[in-house]
Amino acid sequence: MEITQDQKREIEKITREIDCPKDFECCKSSFENVGSIKDIGTQGLLECLEQNAHDCKFSLSFGSGSSCLCPLRIYIATEMHR
Repeated sequence: MEITQDQKREIEKITREIDCPKDFECCKSSFENVGSIKDIGTQGLLECLEQNAHDCKFSLSFGSGSSCLCPLRIYIATEMHR
């Protein structure tokens, strides 16, 4: 996937600010391996649809679902539409 220079700079900034337990697999896979999410209609909030969502340090469980709080995943979803 092609990304703009602005997107590249923002991704680099975000990756410097967080510790990723998955070693930034989303970036290393050219944004193909980003995990399933659903936009829940609230700016910056995504529902994680991965089966092991509860194991992720960026997951916040609610009811029977989980929110994704990963700043990089949120950026990829909102700005890159992936």
